[in-house]
Formats: sequence, C-alpha cells, structure tokens
Amino acid sequence: MNNYNITDNSLYKDYDYLYEVIDYTLEHEKVKNAIFSIIFVTSEEIQKINKEYRNIDRITDVISFAFEDSKDLEYNDLRVLGDIYVCIPRMKEQAIEYGHSEKRELSFLVVHGLLHLLGYDHMTKEDEEKMFKLQELILNDKDIKRWY
Repeated sequence: MNNYNITDNSLYKDYDYLYEVIDYTLEHEKVKNAIFSIIFVTSEEIQKINKEYRNIDRITDVISFAFEDSKDLEYNDLRVLGDIYVCIPRMKEQAIEYGHSEKRELSFLVVHGLLHLLGYDHMTKEDEEKMFKLQELILNDKDIKRWY
C-alpha cells in the first residue's frame, strides 16, 4: 500500500481530485509500498528552496527531491521516494498563461514531480519525449485535458 500526504503551506484548498490522479499514476507505473510527500508552497518558499538546493535564485513551478538512487532501493519493503514541492502562485499563473484550468495545471505539476521521484527525467530529447508523453497519457486517462 502506498502512503503519501499533501501539506498545504499556501492555503490552496481546491485539490481533493489530486488523490485520484496520484493513485492512478502510481497504479499505472505499478508502484507499491511507496511513501512520499507533496508540499504546496508560496513563491517565496520555492525561490528559497531553488536557490539553496539548485543555486538558481528564481521562482519555479515544481521541484522534486528523489530519495532513491535506484529503482530497486527498499527499506523493509517500503520505497521512500522523496518530496515534491509545488509553487501554488506559479501554478495559477501558468494555468492562465497556458489557457487551461488550475486543476489541469496542478495535476500536471504533481504528475511531473511524481514521475521525477520514480526516476523519469527530461535531460535528453528522447527522455523528455518519453516523460511528457507519459504525463499526457496519465492526465488524458483521468480526463484532465488541455483546453485549446
């Protein structure tokens, strides 16, 4: 059984649907017995985290800290995946910028962060295509689509 929690430091209350999206992502990727956290933060908090851990002094939308060095790493049959930080003000800005709902943008950012915890990356063009195709597939399966 997977175990995760959402901590809302930004006072954003409209995210009950995320549990279903997260559960579906874990099921799709056949993840069992994993633990991780999702933390909603303010612009100031994400900028501080970005500067401290990535040496980039600016606001970003999502940062993932993966604890696993390999997909085979387990502690007492429990996979400790890590933490996902989502900047709620940046998420709201991007929803407007990209012309879709906050539900879609927040779901995208959380799935993106979770896939990073599961070992996906977008450092090469091929990896980026694979990861972004998977994100779209998961979101489309949950009927969380882009607006055009």
